[in-house]
Amino acid sequence: MATRHDIRNVAIVAHVDHGKTTIVDAMLKQAGSFAAHAAESLDDRMMDSNDLEREKGITILAKNTAVKYHPKDGGDPITINIIDTPGHADFGGEVERGLSMVDAVVLLVDASEGPLPQTRFVLRKALQQRLPVILCINKTDRPDSRIDEVVNETYDLFLDLDADEDQIEFPIVYACGRDGIASLTKPDDGTVPADSANLEPFFTTILESVPAPTYDETAPLQAHVTNLDADNFLGRIALLRVEQGELRKGQTVAWIKRDGTIANVRITELMMTEALTRKPAEMAGPGDICAVAGIPDIMIGETLADPENPIALPLITVDEPAISMTIGTNTSPLVGRGGTGKGADAKAAVKDRKVTARQVKDRLERELIGNVSLRVLETERPDAWEVQGRGELALAILVEQMRREGFEMTIGKPQVVTRQVDGKTHEPVERMTIDVPEEHMGAVTQLMGVRKGRMDNMSNHGSGWVRLEFVVPSRGLIGFRTEFLTQTRGTGIAHSIHEGHEPWFGELKTRNNGSLVADRSGAVTAFAMTNLQERGVLFTEPGTEVYEGMIVGENSRADDMDVNITKEKKLTNMRSASADSFEAIVPPRKLSLEQSLEFCRDDECVEVTPEAVRIRKVVLDQKERGRSASRAKHN
Repeated sequence: MATRHDIRNVAIVAHVDHGKTTIVDAMLKQAGSFAAHAAESLDDRMMDSNDLEREKGITILAKNTAVKYHPKDGGDPITINIIDTPGHADFGGEVERGLSMVDAVVLLVDASEGPLPQTRFVLRKALQQRLPVILCINKTDRPDSRIDEVVNETYDLFLDLDADEDQIEFPIVYACGRDGIASLTKPDDGTVPADSANLEPFFTTILESVPAPTYDETAPLQAHVTNLDADNFLGRIALLRVEQGELRKGQTVAWIKRDGTIANVRITELMMTEALTRKPAEMAGPGDICAVAGIPDIMIGETLADPENPIALPLITVDEPAISMTIGTNTSPLVGRGGTGKGADAKAAVKDRKVTARQVKDRLERELIGNVSLRVLETERPDAWEVQGRGELALAILVEQMRREGFEMTIGKPQVVTRQVDGKTHEPVERMTIDVPEEHMGAVTQLMGVRKGRMDNMSNHGSGWVRLEFVVPSRGLIGFRTEFLTQTRGTGIAHSIHEGHEPWFGELKTRNNGSLVADRSGAVTAFAMTNLQERGVLFTEPGTEVYEGMIVGENSRADDMDVNITKEKKLTNMRSASADSFEAIVPPRKLSLEQSLEFCRDDECVEVTPEAVRIRKVVLDQKERGRSASRAKHN
């Protein structure tokens, strides 16, 4: 077997917010990937190019970049291909794809928080693929860092995941990614490594520990499609890793599809990544990660091979989806009428609004092309589809992206995807890791008890904080985070990861309060709000247009209440508006898309438009809802 010593392929994996994207920024800057004048004006988190990624502060899509490293001994430059993977469990499909492109992983662990659920998830995937691991302890300058304990916890995690002797003998790098400094010598807790001024030890460790790609010089071409992108001029772009042979611009290759059929296609454009841009190239060899254009219908997991001797590579498989929700066309009375609901002044802004079933279906099918962890199933209704994904956040991100593209939709309450095992219903369960101050421990235990959570582990670091581990059914976590943050006064940190399936836990009742439902159409008035605010928490503000069946607040009691929130104060010649005593209106609670989905009950859904998110009853008519409730009660 021959070896390419001029290239290394590595993925950076970690729990969310442990500093992956920040350390990749520092690597790009220090490797001289940008001109000096450009490097001064670069943004932080350059790899998070998506608007939603920047807003939420998380990586959603796996992306690749290339760093040209010039060894200090004057040797030939070495290309380090880096895959920046998401840190959130809901985007696990992106992680699995990223790992299929690389020969080793850098496991980044926060020097204070230590290994968290997603650390376990990504490490398990890397060990299953027999990839060598480099441990990087990041954020050593945090005042609450505990480096020795975190290293020991990581060793325990390796043992827990049945790592073999070779895998557990990993090199350790200590880093402060924000300052772009790394060292092989352990610094004191809460300090930046003192014996280094840059990331040179980190680069050296990557070159020594990441195996160079090997290949058979006589083998025919094999290249694996691991990701897709799009370009306005080139059309669909396939990102792939060349396993064997050479890929050239203008070459005719065999395209082996998912169903096993083979077609000959021509590579019209070949590009290689340099820093954050793709540049035209003539040839890509074994181990290279490149992009090709000219194949309009190519899909993730397919293979480009030698036309004379086509040999397919294994398809990429990802874990089964755990959460589903129904996405359909907008069926509310305000469909296509802008944010306020008033038609005339919103017409200009809503020209490009997408409200038909065909448009929604086409968009969902487009999403399937690049998102391997998503599934779209038909339902009994022709204008609604069941969309299954890894978690609530992944589905909410999809809805948010569609909303920004001008789509109007009705979203059903998230449900869990069950499966039958030996004739019994099993549901997905999650491993929940919670860090809270000691005084909130009782409240959190009570919250998890209602959701049928089972405590697995409890540890106290002696810093006033407690770490609790629960195994809890996935449906118990729908709507959990908002209540959790309220109970812990915003101080608690909770992370969960899919743990498998267990027998059905029985009925869960997590939301005790009913809804305040508008009983007629109209505009919300301050007078009506003043009278209703003692009944519960309102979600709308004066002037908002509402319709019958729309939920305008949360009732302080368990049952739903139909209310008139459009009621006006009748004025006579004896009482003028200026003579009124104005009472203070409590500011309404503004719900985000995720919070609205969490709030929903089974008979409620969420209306999503580019300007507004409204919660509504599935059946809008008040009398029809009453008849349905009566029938259910008697049956």
